[in-house]
Amino acid sequence: MLNKFLFKQVDNTSLVVFRVFFGLLIGLEGFGAILTGWVKRTFIDPDFTFPFIGFEGVLTPIQQALKQPLLDFNLFGIESLNMADYSYGFYFYFALMGICGFLVMVGYKYRWSIGTFTVLWTTAYLMQKTSYNNHYYLLILLCVFMWIVPAHHYLSVDVKKNPTLKNIYMPNWVVWIFILQLFIVYTYASIAKMYPDWISGEVTTNLMAGRKDLPIVGGFLQHKWIHYTLAYVGVGFDLLVIPGLLWKRTRVFFFVCSVVFHLFNSFVLHIGIFPYMSLALCIFFFEPETIRNIFLKNKKVYRGKEIPKGKEIDTEDEIILPPYRKVVIPIFVIYFMSQILLPLRHWTFEDDVLWTEEGHRLSWRMMLRSKAGYIQLKVIDKESRDSTYINPVTYVTPKQAARVAVKPDMLWQFVQFLKKDYAKKGTDIEVYAEGRVRVNNHPYQKLFDPTVNLAEEEWSHFSHHDWLLPFKSKYKKK
Repeated sequence: MLNKFLFKQVDNTSLVVFRVFFGLLIGLEGFGAILTGWVKRTFIDPDFTFPFIGFEGVLTPIQQALKQPLLDFNLFGIESLNMADYSYGFYFYFALMGICGFLVMVGYKYRWSIGTFTVLWTTAYLMQKTSYNNHYYLLILLCVFMWIVPAHHYLSVDVKKNPTLKNIYMPNWVVWIFILQLFIVYTYASIAKMYPDWISGEVTTNLMAGRKDLPIVGGFLQHKWIHYTLAYVGVGFDLLVIPGLLWKRTRVFFFVCSVVFHLFNSFVLHIGIFPYMSLALCIFFFEPETIRNIFLKNKKVYRGKEIPKGKEIDTEDEIILPPYRKVVIPIFVIYFMSQILLPLRHWTFEDDVLWTEEGHRLSWRMMLRSKAGYIQLKVIDKESRDSTYINPVTYVTPKQAARVAVKPDMLWQFVQFLKKDYAKKGTDIEVYAEGRVRVNNHPYQKLFDPTVNLAEEEWSHFSHHDWLLPFKSKYKKK
């Protein structure tokens, strides 16, 4: 039964059309990151970018190399155009990603193009956490999917150059890996919203308060009934959209809901290409004939009659059983089990994940809370016992400093950065964090134990850190 479900051949129109949209969007992401100044703000301006813990040894040298100018535009006599501003390696890095995206769109050297983009995007993602977003992580997973699927077997330059690649069908598992991944993402996003601050409309109230200056709709978004509507629609949409798209009777309705939902997110929340990526993924839920009639009217629809010769075939059900199936099935099982378990890991840590951040990343906990705080670090010379106070903003950008004040992993990394910086001057130090943090509208309170020398603490990905103080929720009785 599993073989019949996974390896039954189905029409590949949805995958081909999605490849075109996907390539266009990731191409725009690469060049858009440059043109909007995101690359400069995130990678070039900061001295330290807070890479994912454990990857510093590999990523920090890459970052330092990419921060250097690669070309001297003065040699070309065009210094008046200020082209030197775009000579840094990071601009070439993201431009290469943009080029790879457009090559994916047209299907040229497809495996190399999508593979290169995947490696470059994953490296950029791991290189910094200041602009962490679950959507960036989702894009990595989608890139890996697109790397392994036969998305270039129709409507591609590769087929023009090598007609033997041309196919109008694909195995059924291709469709279902996208659908299952989306089901996991949306379901966990909905479950994560089912907590008091969200249900009460508190989170959406805070979120919309930051959008009050938007033209036309800014004032409208400040109404309390809007905040409640957004809160409950957010829970309901995330929970029901995938089942609704799978059921033929409700498919069109939920697609229209998706259009409204994602365009709202795009115009109000300004979250880049991802609303449009989500809409493009809806293609996998529609019948191939429907997608073909809209986008590829000249393409023949596969109806299970063209089975290649020389393949291992179950002729009754028109199943192509590839030799790799005994390997790929366990890999998919392990992968999706990890995707189901990773968002649950925060339950293995003490205290609330909204407070400690332990188990937050890679868990589809999207736009669930606002967090603010202030911090100063007491630095003590171990030998002389002289002390001084340091504000992180004297070393990092204001945005990074705001993250250091509320995110334990980034604070720990900053302390290690300080420790190494002082060590270069021959000084061994102790570092103590003094400050307060606020989650949503809960009162300000201490997150970091001011009596613990953070310079001597080790970081653990799998256990609670005792220097994080317990959360005192406003809902708990005193």
